[in-house]
Amino acid sequence: MSNTSTLKPASIWVALIPLVTLITLLGFSVSFYGDGSSSGANQIALLISAAVTHLIGWRRGMRWKELEQGTVEGISRAMGACMILFAVGSLIGAWMLSGTAPALIYYGLAILDPSWFYPSTLIICALVAMSIGSSWTTAGTVGIALVGIASTLGISMPIAAGAVISGAYFGDKISPLSDTTNLAPAMVGTDVFTHIRHMLWTTVPSFIIALILFTVLGWGGSSVPGGSDNIELTRTALDSSFNLGLPTFIPLIILLTLALKKVPAYPAIGIGALSGIVVAFVAAEGGIGYGEILAKGAWQVLFDGYSSNTGLDNLDSLLSRGGMGSMVTTVWLILTAMTFGAAMEKTGLLVVITTQVMKGVTGTGSLILTTVMTAIGVNILSSDQYMAIVLPGRMYKLEFERHGLAPQNLSRTIEDAGTMTSALVPWNTCGAFMAATLGVPTLAYLPYAFLNLLNPVIAVFYGFTNFALVKLDEE
Repeated sequence: MSNTSTLKPASIWVALIPLVTLITLLGFSVSFYGDGSSSGANQIALLISAAVTHLIGWRRGMRWKELEQGTVEGISRAMGACMILFAVGSLIGAWMLSGTAPALIYYGLAILDPSWFYPSTLIICALVAMSIGSSWTTAGTVGIALVGIASTLGISMPIAAGAVISGAYFGDKISPLSDTTNLAPAMVGTDVFTHIRHMLWTTVPSFIIALILFTVLGWGGSSVPGGSDNIELTRTALDSSFNLGLPTFIPLIILLTLALKKVPAYPAIGIGALSGIVVAFVAAEGGIGYGEILAKGAWQVLFDGYSSNTGLDNLDSLLSRGGMGSMVTTVWLILTAMTFGAAMEKTGLLVVITTQVMKGVTGTGSLILTTVMTAIGVNILSSDQYMAIVLPGRMYKLEFERHGLAPQNLSRTIEDAGTMTSALVPWNTCGAFMAATLGVPTLAYLPYAFLNLLNPVIAVFYGFTNFALVKLDEE
């Protein structure tokens, strides 16, 4: 049986064929279907591009069994993310039923002023993510509530989503509890605390600039005409439709406690969803005497989501969401994206592209620029933020050493580009998760994810100015 080490050599032009195919098809997809392209059109583009990649692999001497094995291996890497997505879908439905999410919106409307909403959202999400080490959990809990509050206030949901993601990723990156924050230094041979200290040089300036931009966007911001009346009407509807007492916060407290104790995301979110169901049972009118009716309703919100009936159309639209079924299209997108990424990796075409890119490296600035572009490219091609950390980490470790750069420079760079831009790619696991969880399309919030956009730029700037770089002989 043939293997990738005995394949016929591929030129850069051949390696670029699947990428050009994907870009072309995605262009048509977005042109034809707009924000709805991720509901099926993008998946078809990814599968056709994967087929083109497989065809090239076959022409280079690979057998179908090898290509199939590569696809299975690639998809298996996404299974964890898919299970978390299904758990989050159930959690959203359960927290709507229990009143947890409505309570966060209810009290948030009382304390968050529209003029300071965006910077407040940035800071709140940064603090939560820093304490639990998870951008996904932050977005799936307080992020949902904050975007919901933005909708009720009549201010921009895409900007609010951008603030949620910016804050969540900042907190995630400087938390020693984060998986990617531990993975990056492990890949290059440095320790996590050295990595975090070095990463502050890029993440703190990005955060400050993002805070200024969100503050400027919020200046003079107010709700829609009649907004005050609308807020009171919304709060009254929430109060009459849900039990908003302290017990509704129990699921949130349980989930955050589990995250702080570093319980894996899937069981933690699953327990958070089940605790929401328990609270809903206890708080329901009629109590557990209506056991069969309550059980059927709870079962349904876990797989099909919550259906709101407050009498306010906008509020019902906001609250009627969740359930595993709501994540099926997103999981479909992830699986097809990982199929394409696995095909590029298995056939060796991804390595051909990145090796060619390395030929343009002449100094420290171009090395860091190349690393940043490689990480972003891997995010686009492999649809997986972990690959965007692992692959550049492996590829450029020796190259950084040859340029006399300490390993924390590489670990910081692959985080600045690989981790930060993962949420900006619609078919990446992170981009798909954020869009599905926050209810805002990736391309809609992308221009406002300021921290995620700024981090790679600052990393490249430091590279060309030799600022905040640690030399090997300085360690």
